[in-house]
Amino acid sequence: MHSQKFKTAFTDPDAPPRTLAEGAYLQVRCDIIEGRLAPGEKLRVEHLKDRYGIGAGTLREALALLLSDVLVVAEGQRGFHVAPISLQDLADITHTRVLLETNALRQSIRNGDDEWEARLVAAFHKLSNSEERLDNHSNVREWEARNRGFHEALIAACDSPWQCYLIGLLYRQSERYRHLAITRKAMPRDVHAEHAAIIEAALKRDAERASRALEQHIRLTFDSIRLLAPALSASQKSV
Repeated sequence: MHSQKFKTAFTDPDAPPRTLAEGAYLQVRCDIIEGRLAPGEKLRVEHLKDRYGIGAGTLREALALLLSDVLVVAEGQRGFHVAPISLQDLADITHTRVLLETNALRQSIRNGDDEWEARLVAAFHKLSNSEERLDNHSNVREWEARNRGFHEALIAACDSPWQCYLIGLLYRQSERYRHLAITRKAMPRDVHAEHAAIIEAALKRDAERASRALEQHIRLTFDSIRLLAPALSASQKSV
């Protein structure tokens, strides 16, 4: 029996946070993903506890959880900082995602039954509705949740829990970069058409075409961020 971590690496649980530390973790994580806490920024417990209305001990528990997400780094006696971002980091994430996620998609297409197809179609429908409202920045968070659900549905019939868990971790690591690409609109993209190409090939059980479409989709985020490279460097807070 695998632990619950295999079920939560990809998708945020729908249930409300069970503890104050878990709630603080989700708040700080959201602020890191959406850039309110900038890459490289020092996370001063004495300031953040007032910002989030929690005690110092609770905040330290939340930061410890973020360390395991690699969204926060600790440097000896210098305390906590938001993890930096870079093209090199995203290139590594992208390359590894492509290797794992396309392989998992092939397995999922081979193993998927009617229930897998129905789940995938439902996830695509929800995502498509969000894509129509994506121009409004307030809808980016909703779109991200549904995009995550679609990518999870694609590989839901993969029979390797470890592979799915690692893909989920990498997906979440790319979330900061994806948020930048969407909100900065660095490169024109028809994301709906990209998703449509993936699901069309997957439902036709054309594993090779689906894998190529998924790879192109993942790599386009890197291409978008590469155009933002000067702004990316400027956004880093000195530590």
